[in-house]
Amino acid sequence: QVQLVESGGGLVQPGGSLRLSCAASGAFFTIYAMSWYRQAPGQQRELVAVITSGGSTNYADSVKGRFTISRDNAKNTVWLQMNSLKPEDTAVYYCHARLGVREYWGEGTLVTVSS
Repeated sequence: QVQLVESGGGLVQPGGSLRLSCAASGAFFTIYAMSWYRQAPGQQRELVAVITSGGSTNYADSVKGRFTISRDNAKNTVWLQMNSLKPEDTAVYYCHARLGVREYWGEGTLVTVSS
């Protein structure tokens, strides 16, 4: 069992930055693929970024060059650094862990990009 707790969301102006954190509890964090998803109002949840247990990363086209996902296995934590934020980045951001058929979700943190 893995519990995920996100933090770091808030209100930011266009062009600004935020760093989201996801603290994981439970065993075997190091072997889980960790991801960030987001869901905007009235939209489906979409994958933003993923980092494998080996550290490989992949990003949605809409955030490439602006967002960076990273992890520290010693701290059981994954981050999402978000730069050059746009109003269309407004969404609830969810942390996700997957190992095979096992997957876990956090409760989400709201990011609002507005002037």
